[in-house]
Amino acid sequence: MTDRRPRRARTVRAKVVAVALATTALGLLGAGLTTYAIQRQDVDDRIEGELTRAAQQFRRIAQANADLPVDGILRAAMQQTLPDPTAGSIALVDGTPAWYAPTTVTVRLEDDPQLVALLRQVPAGDQARLRTVTTDLAQYRVVTVPLVVDDPGQPAGVFAAATVRDLEITRLNETWLTYTYVAAGALAATGVLAWLLLGRVLRPLRALRDSAARVDEGTLDERVPVTTDDDVGEVGHTVNAMLDRLQASMSAQRRLLDDVGHELRTPLTVIGGHLELMDVDDPADVRATRELALDEVDRMRLLVDDLLVLAVADREGFVRPVPTHVGVLTDEVLDKATGLGPRTWRVDKRADAELLVDPRRLTQAWLQLANNAVKFSADGTTITLGSAVADGTLRLWVRDEGVGIAPERQARIFERFERTPQSAGTEGAGLGLAIVAAIASAHGGDVGVSSEPGIGSTFVVTVPAVPVASGGPSDDEQVDDEHVDDARVDDARVDDEQVDDEVAVDGVAGDDRVDDEAAGDERAGRRRRDGGAT
Repeated sequence: MTDRRPRRARTVRAKVVAVALATTALGLLGAGLTTYAIQRQDVDDRIEGELTRAAQQFRRIAQANADLPVDGILRAAMQQTLPDPTAGSIALVDGTPAWYAPTTVTVRLEDDPQLVALLRQVPAGDQARLRTVTTDLAQYRVVTVPLVVDDPGQPAGVFAAATVRDLEITRLNETWLTYTYVAAGALAATGVLAWLLLGRVLRPLRALRDSAARVDEGTLDERVPVTTDDDVGEVGHTVNAMLDRLQASMSAQRRLLDDVGHELRTPLTVIGGHLELMDVDDPADVRATRELALDEVDRMRLLVDDLLVLAVADREGFVRPVPTHVGVLTDEVLDKATGLGPRTWRVDKRADAELLVDPRRLTQAWLQLANNAVKFSADGTTITLGSAVADGTLRLWVRDEGVGIAPERQARIFERFERTPQSAGTEGAGLGLAIVAAIASAHGGDVGVSSEPGIGSTFVVTVPAVPVASGGPSDDEQVDDEHVDDARVDDARVDDEQVDDEVAVDGVAGDDRVDDEAAGDERAGRRRRDGGAT
């Protein structure tokens, strides 16, 4: 017995959403970190560019005011230089701050003693330099430009411009924090949308799971609702097809068991009862009981054969279509049917077409209908066979002049073990027409009847007319044609024996008579193509 364990909480839906969110989060994180690193480098490059331009501007101002003293040059530079909002400037004379940036500049370098102390240490003859300075108040990117004049009596001057790098990085961090919030919101929205969309996509799978949980031996009629045309919907169609095959197989098994139990009980009871009552000291009673037992055994064998045919009728391979000329098949069935009883046998129409059908199964069905016609008609009456192709349909029929069938019973005569009142006193278990219906259904067709009591009946087997592909036959096709011809020769013998076995239930006696007449009429059948045979 299958161990039904509790269902795990982690569903496919949750796993897929988790993987999607993890992948999206990694993508957003990677993109964010890469962008942050690039922008941070851009900030440093921009700061260095601004400081470099400030140094170049100072040199131009110094050259333009070369006639002024050091103090005047520095004063002019401070007046004409306007730093960025995150930058400031200062001028030192002999290491002492002398000039400051305008009051509109928010970054006051003179307010950082550590920075001023470092600027005092810049040598007078040094070159312009860019450096990073970290103090207790901030981290700066500083450019220092010493002012060199030709007069050795002039004091030493230094121009310094600095950008507070911490302020730039803080702005970048604020932008990164905003990106983090937006990415988190996008990730949450992605998770919600993915959860909803996956719920819709996986709904057929949940229905499949629920349906599979409800399916057991007693509820095989449960089917999976298919609402999509994608791969998930295809899974639903496949499962439904599997359930159809499973239900058909189990139904066939149940019917077989029910039929065997129902129909074999009577002959077994008859045999058991006669064996119990048999007088073992009476040779005549022993012989009579033996004959009765053998007769019942033969009847059981025929019944089992019919039930086996019905049991496999729904399976693939029950019919094996091969190229078959319907007109020739019609004549062959007529030749075989003449041995079923003393009737006037005729063919009123032959289909001149080569179709893909199973000639063995169609012969079996056709002879079964012919045997029923013999069973319910009087000697000397006419039984007519025919075949025709029209509108993509092959029709095979048998028409008799028998007792007919009441209208209220015509819809049930193709059911198993269904027997009409006219069947009273005749042999058979009521499986012949059920076999005909199964053969027609296996070909993708059906069987019908039109009948009037006292006038006769016409049974028509209707199957799709599948034409043989046009073109000259290949070597394989010629081999197949030879195989079909050989099979038909074999089937002629097998079907004659099968007719004796299967339709003897319906009152045909004498295997040798059927075989001899069918073989004897093989040549005469070629001369009956335009008339009847008695």
